Amino acid sequence: MVNIDNKRGLKYFLFGNLYFSEGLMIAITTVATLLYLREKAVPIPVTTLIVGIVNIPWMLKFVWDPIIDYFIRFGRKTFIILGGTLTVSCMFLVSLIDPSVSLLPFTILIFLSHVGIGFIDVSTDAWAIDVSTEKDRGKINGSMFAGQYSAWAIGAAVFPLIGSKYGYSSVYFINAVLILLILIFPFVVKETSRGKVKQKIASLVFSEFKKKTVLLVAIFSPLVFMNEGIMSFVMPIYMRDGLGISDVQIGFISMILPVFLAVGSLIGGVVTDKIGRKSALYIFIGFNIIFTASLIFADTWWKLSIIYGIIGFFMGGHSTASCALFMDVTNPRIGATQYGILTGIANVGLNGGGMITGSLVVTLGFARTFLYAAWVFGPALLVLYLIQIKKGT
Repeated sequence: MVNIDNKRGLKYFLFGNLYFSEGLMIAITTVATLLYLREKAVPIPVTTLIVGIVNIPWMLKFVWDPIIDYFIRFGRKTFIILGGTLTVSCMFLVSLIDPSVSLLPFTILIFLSHVGIGFIDVSTDAWAIDVSTEKDRGKINGSMFAGQYSAWAIGAAVFPLIGSKYGYSSVYFINAVLILLILIFPFVVKETSRGKVKQKIASLVFSEFKKKTVLLVAIFSPLVFMNEGIMSFVMPIYMRDGLGISDVQIGFISMILPVFLAVGSLIGGVVTDKIGRKSALYIFIGFNIIFTASLIFADTWWKLSIIYGIIGFFMGGHSTASCALFMDVTNPRIGATQYGILTGIANVGLNGGGMITGSLVVTLGFARTFLYAAWVFGPALLVLYLIQIKKGT
């Protein structure tokens, strides 16, 4: 068994590797499934609604997290393996279903696959909190997001290519195989448990969320991620229905966002550890507002590609800084639960913004939807201003 406690390289590799599996699922839902349902002539509002529904498990992290903390004696990686098994099984099954014939079973299986990946996510977060300090949380979050976004980029480029040539059912099968291979690494890593005693989870959670700073961070979390949800859902549809680009081209342009998200997350991790969470967030969010609004001028594929990449860089930066902030205010005794609640609320903003994207496009058009995506950062900045961060939290 490999001990990673004092080996930073292996630590970053482990968490980046686990988040890589999450990135594959993001590519499955926000690129492959969106294109697959549009290929089957499912209306745009219904398509974005279905993708939003299958992502709901990310919003229910407060359900999975107490389970991880309550059964802390079994360790974090036990639930990573169990969650991965559920995801892999559902991906294999969904590859056998045609959504134009059986849309409900198709949706349910992808939903359950996200339940499994949700357990991987919250267990990985709790494990990272166990082995991290304030000095390296930014870099750990950077490695995690880099892994997630790298997988998203690869999937965004490769999945439409495979789907166009061999059918999208093969995409789900290949995704299952890839996640199964990723699960091998946790088996060989030794987990050093920080506690074997059952925690009084409910009382600790209530006491933590009575704190003003924690409450403000909880309000900030969904607001800062709404833009990412809108962008992730609207761009493949804009490229297909707005610019008339083929699925293969959409895949290669879609990979630009996660590639720059990965770069931005790595740089954002270093920057937020160096200059502080709030300063980093002001910088990354400010630039993201400007470039999100500038999408109204992206009427060709090359203009879209340039602006999309810049948005991805700043989005990766503020995502990493935000999650480092979440870890700062999290009590390690309930690491999975409290951090999971904060990131779960963040996913409410991300997924909620995505779910209404189809209706926004139909009602407002693409240009006004882009402006709306920039505007949603305003309330986030107001709440960020009120958050007071004490050094050495």
